[in-house]
Amino acid sequence: MSPDSALVGELRPSGNFNERRFAGGPTMLILHYTGMGSGEGAVRWLADPASEVSCHYVVHEDGRVVQMVREAHRAWHAGQGSWQGVSDINSLSIGIEIVNPGHAGGLPDFCETQLEAVIRLSADILARHTIPPERVLGHSDVAPARKQDPGEKFPWARLHREGVGHFVPPAAICDGETLSQDDEGPAVLSWQKRLAAYGYDVLPTGRFDPPTRCATIAFQRHFRPLRVDGVADVSTVETLRALSAALVARDDVLLA
Repeated sequence: MSPDSALVGELRPSGNFNERRFAGGPTMLILHYTGMGSGEGAVRWLADPASEVSCHYVVHEDGRVVQMVREAHRAWHAGQGSWQGVSDINSLSIGIEIVNPGHAGGLPDFCETQLEAVIRLSADILARHTIPPERVLGHSDVAPARKQDPGEKFPWARLHREGVGHFVPPAAICDGETLSQDDEGPAVLSWQKRLAAYGYDVLPTGRFDPPTRCATIAFQRHFRPLRVDGVADVSTVETLRALSAALVARDDVLLA
């Protein structure tokens, strides 16, 4: 095994991989936190056949980059999930695990050196693959009912400023209409359709059901992290509208 990136400092091959099931190479980049007590423990687990999990890269607190699976192969990092109607996220994506104990460990801040390495590695991956900014996502985006990582402390806005991912300044939190669990009606249906159009796995039932609440929480973690409560308030709804509008404006420019 040889490294796919010049940023790789160590190779720790994992046998937990198989062939991608779609042609054309990866079209998504998924960011995770390890959720374990140590980086070395995470690397050992991701290489252990008994774990049945793996990733392409691990980024340690000190910025060291470890590659475990070749980018050409399907690493087992995303598990059951969905984005834009496609359920085999592993076949479409490259996975980066960022060493951090996560919510169970108090969700400490990510280290500065580590973040710099994540940004460099992400930019390097994006330069080599056809991955649009809006498909740089967190594990919680593609598996909102199961996952919380990389969490609300992950600085998506900073990554965007440095050319990685899609982001807009979140709309200010203010008083106004809210949608929350068990609400029903046209406003809920509209919110579900907007979430689904962006990519989240939400069915247009017209009822603010548990999957809709989970997707709302995932959206807030990524795009409106100041308040993560699963309530579609004015700020959350307006932030999604602005994100979607920015994509339409970008595509109009590209087609002009």
